[in-house]
Amino acid sequence: MKAFLKGQSHKANNKFINRVVWAFNQANIRLTPFNTAAWLPLNSDSKTANKPINNKTVSKLTFSVLISSLFLTASHTALANPADTIKINQQALQPGGFVKGQLNNCLSYQISDSQTQQQGKCTQEGAFLFGFGRDADLTQTATFTLADNSTLTHTFTLQSRDYKIDRVNGVPSKTVNPPQSVLDRISKENGEIWLARNKESNSKDFLQSFIWPAKGRISGVYGSQRVFNGTPKRPHFGLDIAAPTGTQIIAPADGVITVAHPDMFYSGGTIILDHGFGISSTFIHMSKLHVKKGDTVKQGELIGEIGKTGRATGPHLDWRINWYQIRLDPAFWVPAGGHQ
Repeated sequence: MKAFLKGQSHKANNKFINRVVWAFNQANIRLTPFNTAAWLPLNSDSKTANKPINNKTVSKLTFSVLISSLFLTASHTALANPADTIKINQQALQPGGFVKGQLNNCLSYQISDSQTQQQGKCTQEGAFLFGFGRDADLTQTATFTLADNSTLTHTFTLQSRDYKIDRVNGVPSKTVNPPQSVLDRISKENGEIWLARNKESNSKDFLQSFIWPAKGRISGVYGSQRVFNGTPKRPHFGLDIAAPTGTQIIAPADGVITVAHPDMFYSGGTIILDHGFGISSTFIHMSKLHVKKGDTVKQGELIGEIGKTGRATGPHLDWRINWYQIRLDPAFWVPAGGHQ
């Protein structure tokens, strides 16, 4: 190092330092500013102890410390793979699936593909959960914002899945093609549902392991294309559990009731249960509600009873899970066979 400096002018040294700093800035590696005086050698000689340091000496010291810092920084950066700092606790990497994990110092994140972008928040401990819609791209980009305003980006690759076609006949015609007279009602009810699913709460109930909300036969699955009385309609976004009217429905996890409506046009008796940080459960076609808006419920607590209200041909529970407005597949949240 001394040999190199000896052969270089002060101007050349500064030029080299500037180039090195620029290169590290381009690589997004931050250098911690330091006071060169703190690095000057102590000298017990009273004649030179307080002797002013000229620019050339400072340049040499700065250069030496900078190069040492760069090697240490580069070594640390190479060892710390950003993706390795994300701890994944649970994941279902398919459309309709989700990722639950932990990232220290995480404040927020954004999940994006060519179709959508959705923001989310981390808990104070850095826990996060996000999901993918039915028709999500198979490449999903997660960009996390950390407490120091730096960002970390990670790509998740999803596996494709096929969806079945459900042909449902015998549905009341008014619920397949509703008359103009009820469109205002439908719009109002949809607005209430939208607000509930977009609710921002800091509850950490979503971190629980979910349980099945009812026992019965699986009569409908997430993602299937619905054809009512021969008319193609939107895909099905829930998990249907068929059982006799009056069968108990329990809370799959702790939460707060944000919607408790006895008779919505499409969904009949409807409950939305907020689990926090954008995660909510919806229960529809219920014959009876045992809770009201604002109630706090615990996992396993009775919230209602199975019915066939709204657009339904037989008694069943249509259970849905949302991450904000993104509809997720409830089957990924519970142990297989737990409905039996």
